[in-house]
Amino acid sequence: MKWRCAVAGLALSWGCATEENVRSIHLVKPMLPPASAFEPWVLPLAAKKAQEQRGLGLQYRNAGDFESAIATLRSALSLDSTQLSTYVVLGWTLHLDKQRPAAAAVLESALDQAPDHVPALNALGIVYLTEGDLEQAVTTHTRAADLQPDNEIAYYNLSLAYERLGEYEQAIAAATQATALEPSNPHPWVALALSYWSSGEVETATDIYRQALGLDGRYRDLTYLDHLIDAGFSPRQVETTAEILEQS
Repeated sequence: MKWRCAVAGLALSWGCATEENVRSIHLVKPMLPPASAFEPWVLPLAAKKAQEQRGLGLQYRNAGDFESAIATLRSALSLDSTQLSTYVVLGWTLHLDKQRPAAAAVLESALDQAPDHVPALNALGIVYLTEGDLEQAVTTHTRAADLQPDNEIAYYNLSLAYERLGEYEQAIAAATQATALEPSNPHPWVALALSYWSSGEVETATDIYRQALGLDGRYRDLTYLDHLIDAGFSPRQVETTAEILEQS
């Protein structure tokens, strides 16, 4: 067999080889790890960056810069679309910025991934309530309450939705449950007073409203009642609450 020595630099490590083997040395391609081998490193980095972006988005929102908040939170989702909390924060931020159809779309996307995610159900139910889609609000909050029986948010908003639908018995029951779960919060007490008032039980309504006053004296100020819009009340419900105040 005919032999040929490798070049000097290779001879130190490879020695001599046949002509056939020398040619094969140059034909071998370097082997790289499969792409999956990098995933345990890449995904945590993306998730960490997404978490940072979510925190920054919250800072922007708290500063009242909704445009920057929304852009940053969308960036967080693009980095890690599995974090349901980011969907909820983005959906709620869009809601606060009065972009409610967009807010509903984001929250529905979260529920497509996890239909039983209570924070997303709570937020979506509030969006429906604010938009006047009362049947959807009832369906969504009922689901949230079924999944988490101590969910005072769901019961409170169910009360407001039922009151607007004229279903006062259900409204009273939901608000009563909300006050039991969160007795130190005046909002459920105001909602309960509203439900009793609308059902025609004026004296009970004013007695309950006084309990809300005991928790927060600001409810004695008619102008303060306007903030109830941000708490899910409709303009008509705020006007009715003003009537209860005048009788209390």
